[in-house]
Amino acid sequence: MEINTLRVESSLWIGNKRYRAALSGWYFSWTELDKKNREKKTVSVRVAEVIGVEDGRVEIQPQKKVEDTERDFTLFYVKRSGRGSSQGGLWCLGRTQFTCPSRDLRDQWVTQLRTALKTHSPSRPHRLLVFINPFGGKKRGKQIYHSLVAPLFELAGISSHVVVTERANQARDHILKKDLTGFDGVVCVGGDGMFSELLHGVIGRTQQEAGLSEHDPSGVLKPCDLHIGIIPAGSTDCVCFATVGVNDPVTSALHIIIGDSQPLDVCAVHHKSSLVRYSVSLVGYGFYGDVLAESERHRWMGPLRYDYSGCMVYLCNQSYQGTVQFLPADPGLSSPRDKTRCLSGCRVCSESTERLFPLSDSCSLYSDKLSQYSNQSEGEWMSVAGRFKCISLTCMSSSCPKSPLGLSPSAHLADGTGDLILVRDTNPLSFLTYLHRHTTSQDQFDLPFVEVHRVKAIKFSLPPGERYDEDEDEEKMDHNAEEEAMEDPDTVQGGHDSRSSSQQHLAGPGKERGTPIKSSMREFLCGLCCSKPPAVSVWNCDGEILPHIEISCRVHGQLVRLFARGIEDDGKAWGLCEDSRNCKGRCTPHSR
Repeated sequence: MEINTLRVESSLWIGNKRYRAALSGWYFSWTELDKKNREKKTVSVRVAEVIGVEDGRVEIQPQKKVEDTERDFTLFYVKRSGRGSSQGGLWCLGRTQFTCPSRDLRDQWVTQLRTALKTHSPSRPHRLLVFINPFGGKKRGKQIYHSLVAPLFELAGISSHVVVTERANQARDHILKKDLTGFDGVVCVGGDGMFSELLHGVIGRTQQEAGLSEHDPSGVLKPCDLHIGIIPAGSTDCVCFATVGVNDPVTSALHIIIGDSQPLDVCAVHHKSSLVRYSVSLVGYGFYGDVLAESERHRWMGPLRYDYSGCMVYLCNQSYQGTVQFLPADPGLSSPRDKTRCLSGCRVCSESTERLFPLSDSCSLYSDKLSQYSNQSEGEWMSVAGRFKCISLTCMSSSCPKSPLGLSPSAHLADGTGDLILVRDTNPLSFLTYLHRHTTSQDQFDLPFVEVHRVKAIKFSLPPGERYDEDEDEEKMDHNAEEEAMEDPDTVQGGHDSRSSSQQHLAGPGKERGTPIKSSMREFLCGLCCSKPPAVSVWNCDGEILPHIEISCRVHGQLVRLFARGIEDDGKAWGLCEDSRNCKGRCTPHSR
């Protein structure tokens, strides 16, 4: 075995074939040799994507098996198994078993590989706090974690403390109140609702510890150090799909293990001087708010309720008056119609990091002296009034399996902006054309009644003649919630997938209500149209109905970090190859 500071090399066997194995720099590769010592194909793996190295012959799936042989070691690594969608590829656990000429050589290889792993992957998590929602989606959260994710964490040497939640907002409260010393991140096994709980908990705790108020609409929030991981297991997994490219538990677990870090913009939604909620994907009024409100009446249908409610709301053909004020972002940096995509290593997001967080004197990435929203840089607010089919603000593409490109295909994950989409009142056929284009590659903004703006903040207000008494509505909401609790106590205590799960909101410290659906204005009928069209809609905030209509939203750039790397460009996904002997470490993985 040849060892120097730059390269480790020797002959190894895989089965009955001889290979030349080399550990050089950031890569571990092995090249097949024929009987005349001529090179054939080479496989190269990034050290940063090695999951673990084990003595002997080891299998993890479908169940763990260990055969302690003296001359063998088993390498586990990230293996790209082909395209999982039009935007990203599935990852799986690669496994290769090597045989050495002697036990001493085996021990040297295991030691060198483990040393390289520590050297090239210093940011990997060692201890995680895991929350499992047993009620979300198809109620398979516990099964997914214990059968698919936990074995991978164990292989990578990650210890985890698991909490199976029993009520809504339990995960958020745990993060806000419990001691998190020693944890490198928090992980949710569930859908977008479960992720939202972790998001609110992590942001809230960070601001509490920094002594900052979340309720100041113009305040600057401290970026969060604690990473968030998502294992998709819900009815909707929009955030996972938009940041990884697929909804696959194993892919997400591998991103967590190797310590990938993806900054993410967060939109803070306020009503007057009170925080209502945080959003990362969609804040929508009109059509999207109506669909969510209608779907709440059909939770018994499961995920199918969204398709059914969408059809019913479309047939109602409603539009709503309102005034939208927005603070435009710098058009010289990017545009929602520039046909670019936010992929892993995105240039726009990287440049935004330097713009949002210039290095301070102490070389800290996040300078406490910086105000992202100083009066000198705010610019001039613009205003648009009229009747709208829907108003949407998204901080990401909001892509999903049914809409692979999402609401705004060129939106960025971490550039400190959001895309404001205004769809004015139009005939039903034209609106159907707009909706249908979300499922195709056609430009949904290339319609005369649609406009899109890249913004840093927005405000929404109703016309004077259509204002309503929110205090009176909230009294009715509380009364209705009490009546529902008396009629069916299980809806309050049953779990995340009960009616109460999408009806918790933040409206100030310690203030929670049972149901923000306005009974005075949200009475859809089971028919082709509404007998009395409502004057106002509701806001859909990442799948939660907001208790207020007149709100303000501000985008906080790169406020949180996920265990992700963004959607990989298939042409630039360096890592594993099985091709040329001349790859020199920059290899494009092939589909299997």
